[in-house]
Amino acid sequence: MAWFDMPLDALRTYLPEREEPADFDAFWAQTLAETRAHPLEATFRPVDACLRTVETFDVTFNGYGGQPIKGWLLLPRHRRGPLPCVVEYIGYSGGRGFPFDWLVWSSAGYAHLVMDTRGQGCGFRQGDTPDLADLGTGPHTSGFMTQGITDPRAYYYRRVFADGVRAVEAARSHPEVDPERIALTGASQGGGITIAVSGLLPDVPVSMPDVPFLCHYRRAVTIVDSAPYSEIVAYLRTQRANEAQVFRTLSYFDGVNLAARARARALYSTALMDQTCPPSTVFAAYNHHAGPKDIRVWPYNLHDGGGSFQVQEKLRFLQGIWPV
Repeated sequence: MAWFDMPLDALRTYLPEREEPADFDAFWAQTLAETRAHPLEATFRPVDACLRTVETFDVTFNGYGGQPIKGWLLLPRHRRGPLPCVVEYIGYSGGRGFPFDWLVWSSAGYAHLVMDTRGQGCGFRQGDTPDLADLGTGPHTSGFMTQGITDPRAYYYRRVFADGVRAVEAARSHPEVDPERIALTGASQGGGITIAVSGLLPDVPVSMPDVPFLCHYRRAVTIVDSAPYSEIVAYLRTQRANEAQVFRTLSYFDGVNLAARARARALYSTALMDQTCPPSTVFAAYNHHAGPKDIRVWPYNLHDGGGSFQVQEKLRFLQGIWPV
């Protein structure tokens, strides 16, 4: 796949005007207040995952609507004092899988909490968390991108982003985690959730989104025809009269608007041949990110981004901040 988006020099300065509703901050303040009205009730049940050097816990906490969200917490078996914790969010259609799917961060000496994504977990790695929508979602295409898309209060990612905030609060509640040293990470959808939570919790000090999804929707749907952005196009192909409301709803969940509120020290990544999450949509969020930041650009990769090379970049980045 050839380079199809803007030249790299143009990407580095691409700063599109934000399409942001006037009540953006009030919407999210109300959403988080409603979510926190339910007790967190985070539990960490030890499980035998047949791992010698890592302790594993089956995590449950109450997310949006007080609904139980699953996850894993992995801790290095030999540790001293509360640890920095990496909270990780999962790519589109994936679930939490097994504990041994997530060994990098605990092997490097960090606590690691992986959040299951409600309703997902049948595309790759199994999930264990249902999505109990409290408001009707209306007509929608297959997938998650258009569930509740005519009403920001009912939109699927309202629930997911609120869950992501509660995942940080669950991690901070564990006695082996240093609540001041939280890093967020994830790839694709997980990268989009990373940006969102970083914007909603500006006290989180580190953010590492890889090839992030859920950014600059209006441009994404006009320059690529690949899933999952194509779900929005398929919806509008039939629901022609809903275009204005669709993009108004999406503006509450756009990584461009959320990055503008993030204060974390950030390491982004993008790939110039990525036709799933085009580089201009990533740079739109990156260039609006309000905190200190850097980005790794992988010129010849698709949505795989930097792969293991990017994992190495993130390990070095985090060890430079919090050696363990």
